[in-house]
Order: sequence, then C-alpha cells, then structure tokens
Amino acid sequence: MMNSANAAAATAANLAKPPAPPARRMNGTQRVAALLLSLGKTSSQKLLRHFDQEEIRMITVSAAQLGTVASEELDRLAEEFIEQFSHGTTLYGSANEVEKMLEGVLPDDQLADIMSDVLGNSNRSIWDRLTTVSETVFANYLLKEHPQTAALILTKIKPSAAAKVLGQINNQTRNSLVRRMLSIKAVVPEIMRDVEKTMHEDFMLNLSGTLEADSHARMADILNKMDREHMEDALENLNEVKPKTAELLKGLLFTFDDITNLNARTRMAIFDQIPTDRIVLALKGTNAQFREVILSSLTSRARRIAEHELAAGEPAAQRDVLDARSAITNLALEMASRGEIELNPKQDEGAFFA
Repeated sequence: MMNSANAAAATAANLAKPPAPPARRMNGTQRVAALLLSLGKTSSQKLLRHFDQEEIRMITVSAAQLGTVASEELDRLAEEFIEQFSHGTTLYGSANEVEKMLEGVLPDDQLADIMSDVLGNSNRSIWDRLTTVSETVFANYLLKEHPQTAALILTKIKPSAAAKVLGQINNQTRNSLVRRMLSIKAVVPEIMRDVEKTMHEDFMLNLSGTLEADSHARMADILNKMDREHMEDALENLNEVKPKTAELLKGLLFTFDDITNLNARTRMAIFDQIPTDRIVLALKGTNAQFREVILSSLTSRARRIAEHELAAGEPAAQRDVLDARSAITNLALEMASRGEIELNPKQDEGAFFA
C-alpha cells in the first residue's frame, strides 16, 4: 500500500514539473552567450571586456534569441569549457537580461546601438528607420519616383535626413522638390499606408545592399583616421583577398594628397582653421607643384610666413610631418561631416574674394 502511495506521489510530482526543453545543437556564439548569461552580471562583465565590439554584438544578438536552456545542457557546456557548475539551473536568455549584463561594459551609445539590433525596429515607424539609409542611396531612389511622391516622402522623414538627401540631388530637381514639399496637402490614409508599405518593402526588406554600402563607408571612415602606413598595409592586405572591395574603399578614402583635388574655396575654408606652423610641417617633403596649390589657399600673410620657413629648410621628424598631415585631413573630414564643405572634387561655380 505504501509503495503504491509513493509511486502515485512520484507520478504526481513528475506531472507537476514543466516539460524539459528539447535538446538542441548550439553554435559557438550561442554557447558563449549561454555561459556568459549563466555566470551572472559581475563575472560576465569581466569576461566581456576582453571582446571587441563586433564580437559583443554577435554574442548579444545570440543571447537575446537564446530562449530557455536546460540545466543539463548548461552542465554539458560547462564541461566542454572546463568550468565547474555546482548547481544546474535553467536559464532563460532575453534582451532584458542581455542589456543588464552589458551595462557598465560598454559606453551608453554603443550599448544603445547594439540593443537596437537586438530589439529590432518593430517599435519604430518606417520613417524613423529610413534615417539609417545612406543619403546617396535614398537620393538615387527618389530620383526614380514621381516628383510628387518623392516630395511626400521627404516631408515624412526627419528634417536632418531630408536635408542630407536633398544635398545629393542636383540644383534644378532639388528646387522643384522643395516647392512641391511646401504645397503638400493631407494625404488619404489608404494612400499613405500604400506608400509606407512600398518603402518598407523597398528598403527594410531589401536592405542588404544598403547595409553593404554603409559598411564600406564606415570602413573608409575608419581607414581615413588610421596612420598612413597602417592604412596602406590594411588596403594592401585586403587587395590580396578582396581586390574589388579594396578598390571600392580606395575610392571612398580621403587623404592629404587628395586636398589638391578640392576647389579653391574648400581648400581656403580648411586651411583658414589651421596654424601656419602646422601647414609648414605638413608640406615638408612635398613637391613644388603640390606646395603651390596649398600655399595659394592661404592668406597673403600666412603664405609669406610659410614660404619663409620652408625656404629655411629646417629638418623635421617624419612622425611630426605625418601627424600634421593627419590633423589637416581629420579636420577636413570633420568639416565635411558637419556639412561645412564637400570633399568630392568639383570645379568652382564662381568664387568671391575679399
């Protein structure tokens, strides 16, 4: 009788337990994510500091999508990594748990950037999401649309994004779009939903090409800020593996030598903000033709000082020369990012001089 009662109790207890999650095969990133989550915030933070941002991004996405991991599975993982788990506990990976784990490991802006990938964009409107699209890609897209549709789209996205897109469009078309944007009336909701659906399909569902273009632009920005020697070494190495990608990146780079390709007004705007002694240092080792282009961009007084110092022929350390050139290039890139100048080669469309 007692045995029957015990058996019944055991059966009832088993029925009360939730079913164990099915065993599954996890890839390397998922295994790392599971172990980090199981270690708790303090220990996982210490380990995460040894990963770079891209690795953390991969782990974060995997962890947020992990779901339930059975204690038995955690035990197996622990043995593989030669870790000792005294208690096998069920673990549930979620975006919330991941965010807690990453707090204090990454700066707030990087954490927000990664978590936006994890959480997805479901809580953002299509118009907010379109601000992540390259303005060049967006502009080319709008040029293929009816002008009235293009104007409507531009009124819906953020003003800062619309300004960048309009900056990629020729003057005549840009002015026409601005006039149309001013006269946009209320749009029937059904039509607006159709437009939103089309934008979602054209951009969000087919974003791989855009993301690839953006990744090249970001990589070019990183290379631009590297030492010239390191940049050339990276490009040379990339050229051996992916020659087409290397060629594309070269077209996106802006170096000190490219300054001579800028129009006179742009060069003057750049060098007007640079101390004369730094300009002199940057011009060490350049040829006469290059020097003349740069010197012609200076004020009369700054040019006389620079010419005098260059004629003196004082030697300078190569490291100092390269640093000066890098500082000038970085200033040009910063000014371009703020919309103060354009770095694509153009002829002067008339200039005014004091």
